[in-house]
Amino acid sequence: MAKRQAATAAVEVDKASFSYKNIKAIDELTLQVPRGISFGLLGPNGAGKTTLIRMLVGLLKPKSGSIRILGQTPSRQTAHLIGYMPQLPSLYTELSVIQNVNFFARVYQMNDKRQRAKRVEEVIRLVDLWQRRQDSVMKLSGGMKQRVSLACAIVHQPPLLFLDEPTVGLDPELRFTFWEHFADLTHQGTTLIVSSHTMDDAAHCDRLIFMRGGGVIAQGTPNELRKATGKADANLEDAFLYYIHREDKSV
Repeated sequence: MAKRQAATAAVEVDKASFSYKNIKAIDELTLQVPRGISFGLLGPNGAGKTTLIRMLVGLLKPKSGSIRILGQTPSRQTAHLIGYMPQLPSLYTELSVIQNVNFFARVYQMNDKRQRAKRVEEVIRLVDLWQRRQDSVMKLSGGMKQRVSLACAIVHQPPLLFLDEPTVGLDPELRFTFWEHFADLTHQGTTLIVSSHTMDDAAHCDRLIFMRGGGVIAQGTPNELRKATGKADANLEDAFLYYIHREDKSV
C-alpha cells in the first residue's frame, strides 16, 4: 500500500533540511501530497513556507534529505511539469499583458503558434483581463498584476502548480475569484501547493500543514484540524494556536 501511495504522490519530501548560513529554514521535514488536491502550507512569516516551495520547484537544493515531484527530482528537466506563481509577480513591466503571457508560453516550449495564441487568449480571459491585454503591466494595479502572474503560471497547463501567497493584497471579491479558478484546476486534476499565512486561504484547501520553525507541527483537513481543539466553534486560527501551545508544552 505504501509503495502504491508513493507512486501516485505529486510531492514527496523525505527528511529535507535547508539552512541560510546559521539559520535553519527547513528542519528534516517529511511530507507527501496526493495528486489532484489543493494542499496548503500555513504558518507565520519565517516558518519556512517560501523556502520549501523554492526547493520543490528546483530553485534551491536541500542540504540533506530528498525531494521528488511527480516521481522526479526537481531540475530543469521537470520545469515544464510545474507552474510557479511567486509571492511578488515576476513580470516584464514594460511589456503588455498579452506579451508577458505569450513570453512565458514560449519559455514553456509551446511552439505551435496557433495553439499558443488560443491558450494565451484563454488564460487572459480566465483572469478577466482580455480588455486590458494591450496595456503595459506597469499601468496595472497590484491585483491585476497578480492576475497576470497567475495567467503566466498556468498557460502551459502544468499538472503541478505552486502558489506562494497568491492572494496577498487582493480585495475579498478578487480573492474569491482566484479560489474559484483554483477549485476548477483541481477538478481538472491539477495539484496545487499553496503557501499562505491567512486563514481564509487555508480554509479553501483540501488538506493543510501547519508550519513553524521549518517543520510541520500538524496536518490534516481544515475540519480535522479545527476538531482537534475540542471546541465546537473553533476556527483555523484557534487550531493553529492550539498546536503551537501543545508543541511549546512538549519542549
